[in-house]
Amino acid sequence: MVWSGSWVTERLGVELVGDGKPDGDRELKDLLGLALRRNPKRAHLLVSNVLGKHVPQKPSVVYGTGFELGHRVRELLGDAEARRAVVLGYAETATGLGHAVADGLGVAPYLHSTRRPVEGVARAGGFEESHSHATSHLLLPEDPDLLAGDLGPAPLPGAVSDAPLVLVDDEFSTGNTVLNTIRALHERYPRSRYVIVALVDMRSPADRGRLAEFAAEIGARVDLVARGSGTVTLPEGVLEKGRALVAAHESEAAVPAGPGAAPAPRTCTRVDLRWPAGVPDGGRHGFTPAHRAALEPALPAMAVRIAGALGDARRVLVLGFEELMYAPLRLGTALEDHTDAEVRYSTTTRSPVLAVDDPGYAIRTRLVFPAHDDPADGPGDRYVYNVAGAGFDAVVLAVDSAADTPELHAPDGLLAQLAAHTDHVLLAVVPSYTPPYVARSVPDPHASERQEPPMLPEPLRGPDFSSYAPDEVGWLLQDLSDTELEAPTEEREEAIQSGGAHYAESLPVEYQPSDQYQELFKAALELSAARVARAVGTVTETVLAERTPRPVLVSLARAGTPVGVLMRRWARHRHGIDLPHYAVSIVRGRGIDANALRWLAAHHDPADVVFVDGWTGKGAITRELSAALAEFDGFDPEIAVLADPGGCVRTYGTREDFLIPSACLNSTVSGLISRTVLRADLVGPEDFHGAKFYRELADTDVSGHFLDTVAAHFDEVADAVDAEVKELLAADRAPTWEGWAAVERISEEYGIHDVNLVKPGVGETTRVLLRRVPWKILAKRGAGADLEHIRLLAEQRGVPVEEVDSLPYTCVGLIHPKYTRGATGSDGRAVESK
Repeated sequence: MVWSGSWVTERLGVELVGDGKPDGDRELKDLLGLALRRNPKRAHLLVSNVLGKHVPQKPSVVYGTGFELGHRVRELLGDAEARRAVVLGYAETATGLGHAVADGLGVAPYLHSTRRPVEGVARAGGFEESHSHATSHLLLPEDPDLLAGDLGPAPLPGAVSDAPLVLVDDEFSTGNTVLNTIRALHERYPRSRYVIVALVDMRSPADRGRLAEFAAEIGARVDLVARGSGTVTLPEGVLEKGRALVAAHESEAAVPAGPGAAPAPRTCTRVDLRWPAGVPDGGRHGFTPAHRAALEPALPAMAVRIAGALGDARRVLVLGFEELMYAPLRLGTALEDHTDAEVRYSTTTRSPVLAVDDPGYAIRTRLVFPAHDDPADGPGDRYVYNVAGAGFDAVVLAVDSAADTPELHAPDGLLAQLAAHTDHVLLAVVPSYTPPYVARSVPDPHASERQEPPMLPEPLRGPDFSSYAPDEVGWLLQDLSDTELEAPTEEREEAIQSGGAHYAESLPVEYQPSDQYQELFKAALELSAARVARAVGTVTETVLAERTPRPVLVSLARAGTPVGVLMRRWARHRHGIDLPHYAVSIVRGRGIDANALRWLAAHHDPADVVFVDGWTGKGAITRELSAALAEFDGFDPEIAVLADPGGCVRTYGTREDFLIPSACLNSTVSGLISRTVLRADLVGPEDFHGAKFYRELADTDVSGHFLDTVAAHFDEVADAVDAEVKELLAADRAPTWEGWAAVERISEEYGIHDVNLVKPGVGETTRVLLRRVPWKILAKRGAGADLEHIRLLAEQRGVPVEEVDSLPYTCVGLIHPKYTRGATGSDGRAVESK
């Protein structure tokens, strides 16, 4: 085997020398290779083979190395001191290593330094790393007392903590960075013991005595734990020689283009990890044993989702992103247990290193791409090493949501760079964690009284909740299936109109369609499926082109949910991307589920959330959503709908009022889920809104049939969708609110004087006939097949259908004004005339 440092040794004279133990040289060279930096401050780079930064390695090896070092620290400290310890890692290279050490220690919270400032989070310290490409480090713990150890928020003057601080870096060379960190922190948070942990101790003989001198200077014990040790011998003038050598080989740094034409663009598959709520993406703001306990049981399921998207890939790289090393590392270790493929792990980096395609050099290939996380120090190049030409047939790129930006997806971005060198690119986005409470810049004596918001549950998914497949939608609801909520339609109507109850406090008895009505639904579906598919394609392509390239679909349960599922299917079918999709509750007069928004903001960038509904009527829910979101930062209140006959939104599939077959039925076309419930005795201040899963209706469920029938037309309508989207993007689509004006006119003309009792459009009229006490139906004169089910329902309920001219909708349903059972009969069939 050729040592991966021999090229630098032969040309520059840099050598690695073991610690004098038997096989010391070999063990050191097993751990390290050498490369040349493009850095004026230090010529050489020690390239670790077990860190997972520059050299792809088995995740279990990378994690196991740090975990074993953590065990050694625990043995050194003993259980009592280990329980009081805090672990601090260094960005960006040692963030994952430090986290693995904390895991090995088992009982200690973890924090790593960061180069990403976070607005509103106060600094608990910072330091400079003089030889690094990016020098400034920030300490931004969510808990400002984390580094104070057992001293608490207001220590007495001269008090010294007995809580050890464990500092973790990949190498301990001169020791300057670590010792300067200890010195700075010791002034602010003095303690009696420090432990330095490194993969390799590479101090020169002159530097080795400094540690004891430093400990005496600050009056504390300082220990060192390292996996290997040795020294680096540097010849005279090595910095100048290194610069010249880099300049001579600079042209070789770029990966040479392969023969022939450029490869065809490949699609990127987005994997919905379902990262556990409340668990930080890493240690930037602190990671506690409680966070660890929540993450561990969730890892296998996340690995299964990744494995399911890998297909027949046999050699897989899990690629992390700069400081985001721990999350992708743990995904990699879990993936090793859930796939037969060979799995490797490494991450991208800020550090510019010369690439030389030689077996005796540690950095064989290099990909260069623009930064994609809006760094505080401005745009610049970023790098990934030893991936091009390494034979990976799939790459799983893991980034946090702050880095899932247009730059990542750009033609010269990282995804495109990776796609040129592998058959399959998967994107797994971990929610960027921002502390829910701004950290205090001044110690607060009442810190222990601060109340953290409780952790919200994960979304409900089929088959446990709904008949949809688990990846089709996550319901941000609580399951009230065992609660009796149904009331007769007439009782509900009287209570609602008298002000005695809100419509969301109970459920109507689920309409059970007759055989005749079910046949009508099937015929309507066959007739309109292509039209629905075209509208699905149009609204999805409009969202992708205009709203955000990485949408998180959030459907308004339940009418919007089948549409959200179809939009997700279109994006996967047409573009090979898996869009996250959730369903949330919004209630007229009560607003949107605030806890659902809080969950979404913790897991995704609110700017990427696209709210989805089936259709607009007069626009009441559009206005409700806009008003509700005024209290929440970052969310776009505009709804994307399949049909917008009311002229209420800019993002739609069509503005025609036509029959969307999912409006014909209730739960049996919407995953067997009821409409949502909001009642104070069932939904607490920290709960999601509720809904029921009607498992007992499985025999009549057509939810999957509806989706499959529409999706079967996707290819057929693709050309029409492309032409329509091109036209729409160039058109003026400003809302006209024509529907609202028509509803106000009808309300006054028919003496109703309440726009809430006027339900325009085919979908809303169907709801009136299925759930409310209808008074009459207004139908546009000459309307044909779109109204066959309306006429049948009206006949079954004894409701007159009145044909009118100049109606902007195909039909309008009128709820009986001033409803009482005495006025209409106990069954609601004896309808009074105007």
